[in-house]
Amino acid sequence: MPVSVDRKMIELGMKVADLKMCQEDKIWSRYSNDKVDIGEQLARVIRTLSMAFPLSRPLRALSIGSSDEPQFRILETAFRGGLYLFDVDGEALELVKERICRQNTDHVRTICGDYKKSFLDPGKAELFVKNRLHGKRVDLITLHHSLYYCRKETWHTILQNLYRKVLAPKGAVHVVLMDAETERRDSTTWLYNHFVYKFFGCRNDQDLIELKRELKRNRIFRNAQILSRTNDVRFFVDDFEKFMAVIWMILLYPQVHTYSSKQKEEVTRFVFKMFWQRKKPLIQLQDHLVIYRGIGFDGLI
Repeated sequence: MPVSVDRKMIELGMKVADLKMCQEDKIWSRYSNDKVDIGEQLARVIRTLSMAFPLSRPLRALSIGSSDEPQFRILETAFRGGLYLFDVDGEALELVKERICRQNTDHVRTICGDYKKSFLDPGKAELFVKNRLHGKRVDLITLHHSLYYCRKETWHTILQNLYRKVLAPKGAVHVVLMDAETERRDSTTWLYNHFVYKFFGCRNDQDLIELKRELKRNRIFRNAQILSRTNDVRFFVDDFEKFMAVIWMILLYPQVHTYSSKQKEEVTRFVFKMFWQRKKPLIQLQDHLVIYRGIGFDGLI
């Protein structure tokens, strides 16, 4: 008996789960407006910073965990005083190094390492500035989809150390994450919470909006402007394997959650019926948080 078309699609969708996360992320970046959304909000933050300094003053930035992503082009042009790309992914940094040489952008520096080891301790944060940032603090710190890789319980410590030890007296920290909670069944958040709770008994607790409320109660940030907004990001590609590759990235397989064959089939069938057959885009509710320090006027986000 011939195998049905649907069955072949399900098998393809399950098989593509074994792609590397960097390959999955490239599909997401190509067929969603995630990087466009980040770029637009990043440009608004840079506009605020530009208003706070003389035009003749070169700006400096530290990008944590987004070394070779599209926003690099914005950062490279805006932060001529020094752009430092800090990433645990040595392969991604090698791509940047090649570009630095090829395009003669010698104000860009790469730093390979785990940011948690550098910023969980205030003394190590000071040493990072001295040894890695040439002794000068930066005007902007970006954490674009980077806080996923540390426990929520450590966020306060990391942000406090970045704010007090690494950020200049005037500057901004821009953080981006997927929204933590929603009832929208067509969203990345709902998919993650539904299947991870069903199979592993846990949910996404990485909530930037809750973090904003907590930071506002923290005396260290009492003079800061802390702003947030949530945007819709849309993803669709007319290729079921590529669509499922992004689903597995969202569901953190296999780096965090290891699904059985039966569980992978259930996920794939759900996505096939809910999204693929209907040609329905996957929505990501994307939270932006900006902490402005020493800015004497309303910042943008």
